Amino acid sequence: MNGIESMASGPMWAGFIAFVLAMLALDLWVFGGNKAHKVSAREAGFWSLGWFALALLFNGGMWWYLQGTVGPEIAEKKSLEFLSGYLIEKALSVDNVFIFLLIFSAFQVRPEYQRRVLIYGVLGAIVMRAVMILAGAWVVSEFSWVLYLFGAFLLYTGLRMLKAVDHVPDVRNNPVLRLARRMLPVSDGDHGEKFIVWKEGKRFVTPLLLVLVLIEATDLVFAVDSIPAIFAITSDPFIVFTSNLFAILGLRALYFLLADIADRFHLLKYGLALVLCFIGLKMLLLPWLHVPVHVSLIIVAMLIAGSIIASLYTTRKT
Repeated sequence: MNGIESMASGPMWAGFIAFVLAMLALDLWVFGGNKAHKVSAREAGFWSLGWFALALLFNGGMWWYLQGTVGPEIAEKKSLEFLSGYLIEKALSVDNVFIFLLIFSAFQVRPEYQRRVLIYGVLGAIVMRAVMILAGAWVVSEFSWVLYLFGAFLLYTGLRMLKAVDHVPDVRNNPVLRLARRMLPVSDGDHGEKFIVWKEGKRFVTPLLLVLVLIEATDLVFAVDSIPAIFAITSDPFIVFTSNLFAILGLRALYFLLADIADRFHLLKYGLALVLCFIGLKMLLLPWLHVPVHVSLIIVAMLIAGSIIASLYTTRKT
């Protein structure tokens, strides 16, 4: 297999990128994304439903467009791939939420400043994911055997996650954070939502910028898990890119939605670990066993839903 193969045309790529830029601009300058305030569960729920609805509308629009250009068979296949990839990426992004909670708690970041950190975190994540997805798609198209390496890595990651599910990482002693403190002059203390301050004519970074650096580093680590996972569903870079970005765009709202009730979903990590194990096995067994996309979607949905239901049941009020 030579070259990156995608059903998407240039206008489809341009249209989606324009949509993402427009939504980010609206969030920043129209809906108050650059203003410090504590995000309520109601606001987060509204945005979460909004991003979910936009993802479904995009999928429906793509299906309609492809039906008229390449036929109903490919249209159905690609829309199902998008839905499966979006569900997987959305589920795996929940693990980001747990780590973000640890980071904000460890650095005692006030709720009204968390939104600004996360929106810049999302911007950085979009750039990193775009580079990694395009690079990954090229590698898969040129060296198809790399999918088996992805499968082995995901299986190992899932098993490791099952073993360390109760482990709480020490985010304050993260190597990236230690390196940033050595390289950058840091002005400790509360500087509001500023990332950079000036003192006596010298520029200093604030602890809030260190938190942003840690958020970006965390997303990079999670991308290493999540991006290979979606290549088990499709190698089409457009589907990988769009499903990944819709999950990332809704990550900030998901964080604020789960921030106060995350402890009620303590079994969800088991479900996410099993999802990684399943996807890893699916990729490793590909020469002997082909699992249709709709079957993968059902299995992933059952694993996630089962872990959520079990979490809610075990934490119910007695």
